[in-house]
Amino acid sequence: MNSHSYTQQFETLLACMLAQGASDMHGSVNVAPVLRIQGDLVEQVQLPVLEKHTLLGMAEAILSVEQFEHLTHQRSCDLGYSNQNGERFRLNFYFERGNLAFAARALNNAFCTFEELGLPAQLAVIAGQKDGLVLVTGTTGSGKSTTLASMINKINEERACHILTIEDPIEFVHTNKKAVVHQREVGEDVLSFADAIRSAMREDPDVMLLGEMRDLETMHAAITAAETGHLVFATLHTNDAVGVIDRLVGMFPGDLQNTVRQQLSMSLRAVVTQTLVQSADGVGRIPVNEILMVNPAVSNLIREQNSSQIRSVMETGRAQGNQTLEYALALRVKSKLITREKALQLTSRKEQFENALKVLNR
Repeated sequence: MNSHSYTQQFETLLACMLAQGASDMHGSVNVAPVLRIQGDLVEQVQLPVLEKHTLLGMAEAILSVEQFEHLTHQRSCDLGYSNQNGERFRLNFYFERGNLAFAARALNNAFCTFEELGLPAQLAVIAGQKDGLVLVTGTTGSGKSTTLASMINKINEERACHILTIEDPIEFVHTNKKAVVHQREVGEDVLSFADAIRSAMREDPDVMLLGEMRDLETMHAAITAAETGHLVFATLHTNDAVGVIDRLVGMFPGDLQNTVRQQLSMSLRAVVTQTLVQSADGVGRIPVNEILMVNPAVSNLIREQNSSQIRSVMETGRAQGNQTLEYALALRVKSKLITREKALQLTSRKEQFENALKVLNR
């Protein structure tokens, strides 16, 4: 089978994925493709079992020479991919038990408004910030990339500025609207996130998007960029808006932690945590967002290493846009978008959730 045939075979799998509304597809040796549909994994027994030579042929057809070399030596390779119809996917080819496997994530490049995605209105306020650091956090598959893409698109539509994204790989492709947008892919356009941030200081950006803060050098460069008048969006894999601050500080060596805490107290503007919850009708998933808006009181608590009090500020500061997970869940239950049972499964603070629900139902 030639390269074109393997590409067509891979495109057929992607088309099957889209036809069933799947968010992800997993391919591995001697197993039929598995799709994640509304959060659940479903083996596609009607499709042929993937054989070793098929997966290798697909990888050789899809990846560039450099990417295939990277896969061979590093045993994993991330890339963005557009199919024949221009629909976007994030792909990861990797080895497991000595055999090749892949994961594909569907990306809807038709940008939706916050309302269409069911995201809270506070995100528009956050997107309107002129400088500082905004963290969007959540577990893998929680929709962080889609939420960030919507925020960047809103800025692109409303503000004449220079937006620079640094991603691995590029997921959503932005075209110039009111803003000028440049997108750099790690490994393709620049060697590393940290290198890209350092060079960005000479590229006159107003807004920067970091696909992920993976190491100390990148974190430090991002915080410094936020301190020097840029609006920086970044992601972290954590599901607690308050806990992310201590986690971020704790990743630095002890002698740097006080400095980083001081920097964060001045540069952090907001933390948005996102979880996707199966809808009450079983069709699709609903975003639930915990939101921390950093005001002078929160800045002081960060500086004084008193993170435990930040939650109290969130609970009493809803007028400023703060929203605890429990309140966000209660809002979704009141609106009948998710069930009370699902909400209770997602919080360890059940009493706060019940109290929030009582207040909303008065």
